Amino acid sequence: MPRFTLDSLISAAISIAIIVFASIIHEIAHGVCALWRGDTTARDAGRLTLNPKTHIHPFGSIILPLLMAFSGGPVFGFANPVPYNPRRLKNPHVDAFLVAIAGPLSNLLQALVGTLLLGAVLWCARTNVQLASEYIGIILPAQNILQRYIVCNCALFAFNIVPLPPLDGASIISLVLPPRSRARFEELNAYALPILMIVLYVLPSLIGVDVISIYVRSVVSFLYTTLISFIL
Repeated sequence: MPRFTLDSLISAAISIAIIVFASIIHEIAHGVCALWRGDTTARDAGRLTLNPKTHIHPFGSIILPLLMAFSGGPVFGFANPVPYNPRRLKNPHVDAFLVAIAGPLSNLLQALVGTLLLGAVLWCARTNVQLASEYIGIILPAQNILQRYIVCNCALFAFNIVPLPPLDGASIISLVLPPRSRARFEELNAYALPILMIVLYVLPSLIGVDVISIYVRSVVSFLYTTLISFIL
């Protein structure tokens, strides 16, 4: 059982704040891509906004990140999916793929931006040691938050391309399936949350291996190491 100390609670709060922001950008990316390809559903529903109230999913945005934060592994989660109507897209089949992949790609972009900002912080600290020592109380927290922001977005990318509803990977997989198989696969959306909880929590206890966590950690380690190598 994890020990709930003040430091751990503050750390969990920071992780949730990061994941909520990253998830909002993720969902806006879906909506903006759909709008670009001709579907105004997300815009009309008021989902192209940074207001957290329109995006937060109680389990995916709060409970799951909390559990991940206290477990000590990469923090990941998801927000309420942005609505869109594939029949309003200019090229429904191709554009539906673009809409689905836009979210995970936005997380990669956020990880890249976080890396560039971290590089700028480290560069400033190296080039002016005296100034860095004076503002160490700002530089160290900024460095920590940016590192966590990079890791969080790498984890969101890895997690969201898992081919399980309600994740983006399920939408991507359904687009390449034959029509009959696609219809059956999409029926799983009605049971999306129970399926996800079984895969995340029940299955690991039954088989003794947490496949999703191992996969997410591996992808995060690769992406983080690759990104950080450019600024060190």
